[in-house]
Amino acid sequence: MTIVGKLLAVVALSATFLGTTAAYAGSSAAAEAKPSIVEIAVSNPDFSTLVAALTAADLVETLSGDGPFTVFAPTNEAFAQLPDGTVEMLLLPENKDKLVAILTYHVVAGTVMAADVVTLTEATSLEGDTITIMTADGAVMVDGANVVATDIEASNGVIHVIDAVIMPNS
Repeated sequence: MTIVGKLLAVVALSATFLGTTAAYAGSSAAAEAKPSIVEIAVSNPDFSTLVAALTAADLVETLSGDGPFTVFAPTNEAFAQLPDGTVEMLLLPENKDKLVAILTYHVVAGTVMAADVVTLTEATSLEGDTITIMTADGAVMVDGANVVATDIEASNGVIHVIDAVIMPNS
């Protein structure tokens, strides 16, 4: 089994566990509680590559923490646009530092909702580099990636879906 296959198996197991846990929650407070950023990503098949990358980078616990975080989340299609073999290469243990840098570049401290994003021209990522934000004709772009869905609220922040993987400058 490939590294990607193994990581996707872990993701599937995690999703099964989360679904089972939710099914047994029982209380109305638990039913009303928002899932974390990671729980949302795990439950959405469009983010399976992102979840595999977060797992390989040991960032699942961090992005399951209190936050708040704003995540510009690339879809599987966004990862597929990278040159052939890039994702597999990044998932190798010897490339963990590079993977962490790329993934933390997609995260901003605090909760930045769509209404706030349109007033910004840049934001500092957890990785440390500045993400350029442009708004034109009602569309928002971060470092050239289109924001295709906004304000997916989580218990520890918010997710905005983007159509490309953005890369840090350093």
